[in-house]
Amino acid sequence: MMYRAVLGLCLVATFADAQESDTPLSAIDWLSLSVEAPIARALEPQVVQSDETPVSGSGASPNVTTTSLDTPTADTVGLLSPDVTGLPRDLWSASDQDVLISLIQAASVESLPALQDIMMSLLLAEASPPGGASGEAALFLARIDKLLDMGALEPAQALIEAAGPEMPTLYRRWFDISLLTGTEDRACAVQQRQPALAPTYPARIFCLARNGDWPTAALTLNTARALGQITTEEDALLSRFLDAEAFEDAADLDPPSRPSPLVFRLREAIGQSLPTAGLPRAFAQADLRDIAPWRFQMQAAERLIRTNAVDDNVLVGFYTERRPAASGGVWDRADAFQEFNAAIDRFDTEDIAQTLPTVWDAMEKMRAEVFFARLYAPALFETDLPASATRLRFRIGLLAPSYTAYATAVAPATREERFWHAIAVGDLAGASPNGRQEQAVLDGLSSRTPPDAIARQIAEGRTGEALLRGLELFDEGLTGDTDGLADALAVLVALDMHDIARRTALQYLILDRRS
Repeated sequence: MMYRAVLGLCLVATFADAQESDTPLSAIDWLSLSVEAPIARALEPQVVQSDETPVSGSGASPNVTTTSLDTPTADTVGLLSPDVTGLPRDLWSASDQDVLISLIQAASVESLPALQDIMMSLLLAEASPPGGASGEAALFLARIDKLLDMGALEPAQALIEAAGPEMPTLYRRWFDISLLTGTEDRACAVQQRQPALAPTYPARIFCLARNGDWPTAALTLNTARALGQITTEEDALLSRFLDAEAFEDAADLDPPSRPSPLVFRLREAIGQSLPTAGLPRAFAQADLRDIAPWRFQMQAAERLIRTNAVDDNVLVGFYTERRPAASGGVWDRADAFQEFNAAIDRFDTEDIAQTLPTVWDAMEKMRAEVFFARLYAPALFETDLPASATRLRFRIGLLAPSYTAYATAVAPATREERFWHAIAVGDLAGASPNGRQEQAVLDGLSSRTPPDAIARQIAEGRTGEALLRGLELFDEGLTGDTDGLADALAVLVALDMHDIARRTALQYLILDRRS
């Protein structure tokens, strides 16, 4: 339909610039307005009694926030223990909460995979809250919102459930995650038990319908309409959602002014689905569901693998689900992947060598080289490949988790490969850099010290803040600031994160993400 084309153009115009510039809309900007005003947390608070008579200077109802005094703050909640992350439990404790939040919000979403691993560890780490943190869990919310920006809905959902979604600001995010992952019945069941969590009419009406109470949902819509509590756009969408037959001959709705997850699901329910390509990255998760066409599933998995937001097997599963029925774009990438994977399964060295350049080219175009290296480096180094494939195999091996072992399995043949080899084995004494980028890498890994401000943060135990500052410096390095690059690597070395520093350096040089 013409509507589909127009809608796609409108959405691309609205959102594509943010995605392509690596500055996606803040999670706050696209969350459903399921919670618009602060509500007392649905936990039994400890109330401090006083003999004094309260006095008010006006007749207005005061804004009251209650916090359970015996409930630990959500800021301490994490999915990864210090033993897993290697980060200290007090990585946030000595830092200012507002500074940490600003650094997390500003952090790049699409960066080198090694840097994404650092960010994911910071976001999921079990850690003590910063000093002076309030019971509003502001740092926890910033961590959740960054996960949403990355499209990593599964860990975000797990974090919220570990903390408990009863706080309205957490429920708001949990509600939207549930809408995009197809688990909204759980969120609606919680809302049914605690209606105060979702004071807005669209959220109430949607959940009433999902819970099977269509008459009450219709009555609630009529009430909202009479009270002027919903917009004309919301009215039109909800009316069709509750009584699709009454609008069978009606024209399609105009593109939404604010595509939230709730709007997305409501439009899907009435047969006027929104394309996810131009929407914030988290919406791609909706295309991973079984109801999405295969092409959309593959494209969504490709988009999410670039930010480490889904498991590798998700993309592998979609790529190998069936034979491509068309050509071009994602079809060609799936075909190349399948051909190479079949050659690996057969241990056919000739076919492996023949198909490897094609599939590698496909992975480079979608910036999934490290994903590919994680999957196939072991098999490539267990196979006696012809000389024509050994140079590419060497490059792939250096991008894999066991890069040190693979670096010693193939003799470097060029000056560039010898420099990479020196980084991989951690022996930089005889390394010969060529150009500003390689010199910056050598300096950062061997002789550089962190900038004074970050050195003080490290000395004061402000580990999380120092890491976030280092990530910020590395982003500057990717835009050509080689001093920033050297400083960023020096931060990792100063924190004894030598493995991640070497992985980052290798990815920087081999992947060439410099802009």
